[in-house]
Amino acid sequence: MPSEATTDTARDYYTSDDAVEFYSTVWGGEDIHVGLYDDTSDIREASRRTVDRMAATVGDLAGKAVLDIGSGYGGGARRIVSEHGAGHVTCLNIAPAENERNRKLTAEQGLEDRVAVVEGSFDDLPFEDGSFDVVWSQDAILHAPDRGAVLSEVARVLKPGGEFIFTDPMQADGIEDTSSLQPIYDRIHLANLASFGFYREALGKRGMDEVRIDDLSPQLRNHYAQVAEDLDAQRGELSTDDAFVDRMLEGLAHWVRGADAGKLKWGIMHFRKRG
Repeated sequence: MPSEATTDTARDYYTSDDAVEFYSTVWGGEDIHVGLYDDTSDIREASRRTVDRMAATVGDLAGKAVLDIGSGYGGGARRIVSEHGAGHVTCLNIAPAENERNRKLTAEQGLEDRVAVVEGSFDDLPFEDGSFDVVWSQDAILHAPDRGAVLSEVARVLKPGGEFIFTDPMQADGIEDTSSLQPIYDRIHLANLASFGFYREALGKRGMDEVRIDDLSPQLRNHYAQVAEDLDAQRGELSTDDAFVDRMLEGLAHWVRGADAGKLKWGIMHFRKRG
């Protein structure tokens, strides 16, 4: 079960007026995840590229039932049904303000029959065993107070042979001194981050086989640096006060420094449930 304190912190943060304006205006509007910045500095375009690369990695989505855990504003869900042929996507997300925006954008794009939005926590999924062909997640599992519980739930709701495709900001395997990452831990109210090694081991124990892992760690640095640049440039256009912007810039700088030090990782991970 989720840790109530950590779950409440995440819900309250992503529902706050300042956070809603920041993520919906600066971060990308439809998406809240790391983008792919080869030959672009546009956060929205970079975010769409991540969705497209993930879709290409997992393969044929035509007619598939997909669960997007930690779905944010639902940009990924809408893109995989409209551009990649997914049959239906269920968005599972904990923040009411994000879910409301997801429903609004989904309705505006005429996709209500193919994208559903469910409020809930990904450590305790409100779905039957073997309900989905694909579980999808973008940069959300880091917030889980018990990542193992999330992975157990993913394995439970996947059909045999089902695909798990996800990204997550992580720490490097094998680092002994994590003190420089403490400001990041404090910011997300958790003791640590996962790693490629953690996911390989934890998913293997849960009956999942590794299909492919693409280490795209430089994109993490690119993303946080670009978000910081855009936020600073737009600060005069936002209704949030300077104190919020300054706090956000400080937090983003911690991620950039951690990436520059080689202590942070990010990539696209694809696993398959044994069937």
